[in-house]
Amino acid sequence: MTKVQNVKVDPFTLDIVKDSLSAIGDEMFHTLARTSMSPIIYEVLDFASGLLDSKGQLLTQGNGVTGFIGMLTFMVKETLKKYNENGDLKPGDVIIINDPYGGGGSHLSDVGLVLPIFYKGELVAFSANKAHWTEVGGKDPGSWTTDSTEIFQEGLQFPCVKLYDEGKLNQALVDMIAANVRFPDLSLGDMWAQVAALRTGEKRFIELCDKYGKDVVLSSIEHLLNHGEQLARKQLAELPKGTFEAVDFIDDDGIGHGPFKVQVKVTITDDEFICDFSGSHPQVLGPVNCSYTALVSAVRTIFLAVTNPSQDVNDGVFRPLKVIAEPKSIFSAERPAAVSTYWETMLYGCDLIWKALAPVVPHRLTAGHLLSVCGVVLSGIHPDTQEPFLIVEPSVGGWGAGEGKDGESGQFCIGDGETFNVPVEVAETRYGVMVDEYAFRTDGAGAGEFRGGCGVIRSYRALTDGQTITATFGRHKYLPWGANGGKDGSRNEFDIVKANGEVDGPFGKYARYPLNTNDVVRLKTATGGGYGNPYLRPVEKVVLDVKNEFITIDQAKEDYGVIINPETLEVEGITTERQKVEGR
Repeated sequence: MTKVQNVKVDPFTLDIVKDSLSAIGDEMFHTLARTSMSPIIYEVLDFASGLLDSKGQLLTQGNGVTGFIGMLTFMVKETLKKYNENGDLKPGDVIIINDPYGGGGSHLSDVGLVLPIFYKGELVAFSANKAHWTEVGGKDPGSWTTDSTEIFQEGLQFPCVKLYDEGKLNQALVDMIAANVRFPDLSLGDMWAQVAALRTGEKRFIELCDKYGKDVVLSSIEHLLNHGEQLARKQLAELPKGTFEAVDFIDDDGIGHGPFKVQVKVTITDDEFICDFSGSHPQVLGPVNCSYTALVSAVRTIFLAVTNPSQDVNDGVFRPLKVIAEPKSIFSAERPAAVSTYWETMLYGCDLIWKALAPVVPHRLTAGHLLSVCGVVLSGIHPDTQEPFLIVEPSVGGWGAGEGKDGESGQFCIGDGETFNVPVEVAETRYGVMVDEYAFRTDGAGAGEFRGGCGVIRSYRALTDGQTITATFGRHKYLPWGANGGKDGSRNEFDIVKANGEVDGPFGKYARYPLNTNDVVRLKTATGGGYGNPYLRPVEKVVLDVKNEFITIDQAKEDYGVIINPETLEVEGITTERQKVEGR
């Protein structure tokens, strides 16, 4: 492992190296997006890439998925643990890893690659990325599912093994992948794209060392990490001190068990930000279990939101952060627990801290949002090509309102971050479906002085017989929470409208629901929680909400105390309850 020589670096060079590292991360990110084969990568951006130092400390990361913050660190540290103690890492190596329980784990579909970067024979850094493969095998198309009971049902496991050994491809491993996934062209195509992105990072980092000298670059990196820590501690000093707690319930595990109590105790001191999830439910039979590494990534996300959301991410930023979870709990599952839909629990790790701290940092944290990825896997035969197709995508929904602002409508959950839907045009061209509807869900939930953002409705019509859909919509039973007197939002759910008009559902989770021609699956995501007393929402805003059809005339009266004429849409008065709040 590289020992950093203490070299004094002027502030201009420090800034240049910092910006160069960020630029390298961006180039790696765009290389992967532009060369991948799967829409979930090049359209949705369900991946992350970055650079790390020789100890596995994150330096810069390009994220499509916010929930991957921190996972690259665990991947590289697992690689160091396995190989570098015996000097088995060589130039030209590429390691593949998707172990959920350590090594940057989330679920098997998120496949990580790690490339050690050597400069003149010395290990100086790592290039790494993690991307959601459309297929890694397993019992279900798309690999992740809602009813697995052990990891062995969920796909191929890559236990930190070499894909390239000193530049030589492990063809046997490639052949094994091709033989065990349903769409080998997609999975292998994405893998080659990941390799290309890693090599881009390697090339640019070596060029940086050539230009400024290895010692200058490594000293700048050390300064970058220390500066990240200083910024985090400065923000930490401004937070209220004390212990803050929250409790919530996870709906179920996908196979009939639940609900499951989860809780957190957040302690903020001058030096530490401690998140203790002790007392949460033990790991469960169904696939909602979350690994400790995934929990840490979720906690990192909300830690950034509370301290400094605009801050560049590196491991120095997270030095004040401490995450505690009991072994074999739903937040720290161990082999062979099923983890296929881990995000349903991972995001509760984030949301619990959010809920605990929202009352004390309202300028940073809003009311509750849709929380769930609301993931969908839809498979079948394309009516034109007669070839199999596979849709794997997240869904957007409503965010909670906050101090001085209405909630955002139609946005991905905090774990998905800067990702996108598969566009309607792409879905209808590549897949055997028609998109009947894609619209805001105007259910009027989340009432408050500031209104919760709307969820959406997205409807897929099957164009062939024998299609199936698997979906997991968490927060189906326990609603996005309101804040400071605001009302709760609505739930995530989906139903099936049969070709004969019958409706089945609504469901929160379902594995492989059969669809035939002209059956429609209707996906409905949550409206976020409201903020503040609804009676304090200005009358003119309530009228505008009615005119824009975000709420009904009845909701205007019942939730906001504003009486509106149904024909003229003019205000006729306010209710007695609203008058009392207004002090009339």
